Amino acid sequence: MTKPKILVSRRWPAAVEARLADRFDVALNTGDAALTPAEFRQAFKDFDAVLPTVTDKIGSDALELTNPRTKLLANYGVGYTHIDMPSANAHGMVVTNTPDVLSECTADLAMTLMLMAARRAGEGEREIRSDAWTGWRPTHLIGSKVSGKTLGIVGFGRIGQAMARRAHHGFGMKIIVHNRSRIAADVLARYGAIQADDLDDLLPRCDFVSLHCPGGAENRHLINARRLDLMRSGAFLINTARGEVINECDLVQALAFETIGGAALDVFNNEPDIARCLRDSDRLVMLPHLGSATTETREAMGMRVLSNLEAYFDGQSPPDRVN
Repeated sequence: MTKPKILVSRRWPAAVEARLADRFDVALNTGDAALTPAEFRQAFKDFDAVLPTVTDKIGSDALELTNPRTKLLANYGVGYTHIDMPSANAHGMVVTNTPDVLSECTADLAMTLMLMAARRAGEGEREIRSDAWTGWRPTHLIGSKVSGKTLGIVGFGRIGQAMARRAHHGFGMKIIVHNRSRIAADVLARYGAIQADDLDDLLPRCDFVSLHCPGGAENRHLINARRLDLMRSGAFLINTARGEVINECDLVQALAFETIGGAALDVFNNEPDIARCLRDSDRLVMLPHLGSATTETREAMGMRVLSNLEAYFDGQSPPDRVN
């Protein structure tokens, strides 16, 4: 039988690429550069399935064609707001994602960012590398304690709960959550958490706020100047969700005028183009979208895509279908 022809939009872990090649007729993007809308349009004409990543921009322009051969977009990542879903639906394309497998490592990284921001670790590391450190002194790079403080978690799905478990049971933090729907009392009890009435109620009560909510139009600039003004003057904002959830210009203003204590970001509005005003802020810790960047998780994500592909081409409903 002829193997289904698939395109992998970026390089994946070698173990996953090998498994894909065993089962399918695979084309790899060996240059590992982001594809243009025109290149995606051509791919949709040539391949039975396309395997994009969360940073591939598959807008209406990329899907502006008739009778595409592609009927499956098997996304490598949880979020899929980078795909124009109405256009994909109009073409009858099935879209899948990779839930569950990256929750633990993303929560690990959120904790990393929180600790780095609170303890000014980025500033200290830069100071040493620039040969500017003159030695220990009592007032040098004074940061904020994390243990026992109050953490607000925005979005209490798998990653938010993994973050709560680390913060509450590991650091003795008090947990307040905001979620679109009510959280069951027994789930909150696992983390000693309480649920705020709304986001505006949560923000003034927290020393740290960690974002784990979906992206997309509904949450675009969820954190803006008005909401930053609600935060405590010494509070820290952590984002491992999606870049568009924060109005970055408003965040820079809040940092410059010290209306919040600091921030830490793993995701950005226009990745990989980071605004100069962000890069110039010493009160901001930044990492290059590393939330799921462990060997175990990146391989597990790929194997999840493989499961969706196999189910689809075996005539079954993919387990992680989102449309």
